[in-house]
Amino acid sequence: MKIWQRSLILLLLPSSALLTTALHQPQDPRPAPYHFTKIDASGGPLPIWSGPWSCVCDHRSGRLWEVKTDSENIHDGLWTYSWYDNSWADVPDNDQFTAQPAAHRGAPTTIGTPNNGDCYFEEERCDTADLIRRTREEKLCGGQDWRLPTAAELQTLIYTDAKAGQPTIDTAFFPKTKRGDYWTSEQDKSLQTVYNYLKSGAVAVSFVDGQPITIPHRNAAFVRLVSDNSKSCH
Repeated sequence: MKIWQRSLILLLLPSSALLTTALHQPQDPRPAPYHFTKIDASGGPLPIWSGPWSCVCDHRSGRLWEVKTDSENIHDGLWTYSWYDNSWADVPDNDQFTAQPAAHRGAPTTIGTPNNGDCYFEEERCDTADLIRRTREEKLCGGQDWRLPTAAELQTLIYTDAKAGQPTIDTAFFPKTKRGDYWTSEQDKSLQTVYNYLKSGAVAVSFVDGQPITIPHRNAAFVRLVSDNSKSCH
């Protein structure tokens, strides 16, 4: 091989390497589309890095979720509540069997244990029914049908990649979540072990291991409400 040919090869090799590197450069990092959107208190969507936000829309299900705070208002993440349902307490007796769904006919007008949680926004009431009532009156994030989620609904928020010692939820969207039990709407479930004498209780989902557990209505547990029909999430 002639000298000029060797020189040409030596010159072309670095150029080829640079071209290959340029062609295989990763694209500029951009956040991947995510199924959560932050929603402000009035119901407007926010960019992913913006705040403050009061709710989160899950576009997979169309559900709007309450976000906890540390502001000592009714949505403070530290507050706990006993499980209580008085949604049929105001139905007149003479209308009871026509106004109530079949599943409630003949049932007590209140279920559970009132005012047995730990919260500061009202002295006399610290239970799930009162939180639901107040959140509906507030029309949080434009929602008016706030309720307790089912266990299956709440478990859709379980985040298996949570760091050790953190609650099993995406805290970038759901801050102030505690490693503890969160009430669901499911009740009249048989209690086991030390609670057996109380007969029945309600289901909570643990944000320690993501599993459901049945505990007495009187227990103080955390709450995250959900709304189905908010315009903020549709």
